[in-house]
Amino acid sequence: MGEDSDIPNRNGMRTDVVDALKELQIPVLRWPGGCFADEYHWMDGVGPRESRKKMVNTNWGGVVEDNSFGTHEFFELCEQLGCKTYINGNVGSGTVQEMSEWVEYMTFDGVSPMAEMRRRNGREKPWKVDYFAKEK
Repeated sequence: MGEDSDIPNRNGMRTDVVDALKELQIPVLRWPGGCFADEYHWMDGVGPRESRKKMVNTNWGGVVEDNSFGTHEFFELCEQLGCKTYINGNVGSGTVQEMSEWVEYMTFDGVSPMAEMRRRNGREKPWKVDYFAKEK
């Protein structure tokens, strides 16, 4: 995975996978999905991939999740697919403050700590989030 992969990709997204997903005409894509949302902490999935925190995903049989697919990658994939975005909040192990900061990170266009972090991570303009939800 990544822009430097030998596998054909556009901005780190495999073109064969994106083409296959486009054929499905996905109207909206949710991140993170299912039970994983209750263990997902968004700050672990931003910044340089090599610096992202790894975690054990107990919902997927104890595999190590390297958080190489996070907020920026999700919006990139949705843009390439031309689908709407659905952000799922962590209500299992997350906090209200954590979700509030994620919303600010994704959507705020002014000067704030989270908007500045987004800019440092390579995204100047905020994204449009079509749907927000909490799992449970």
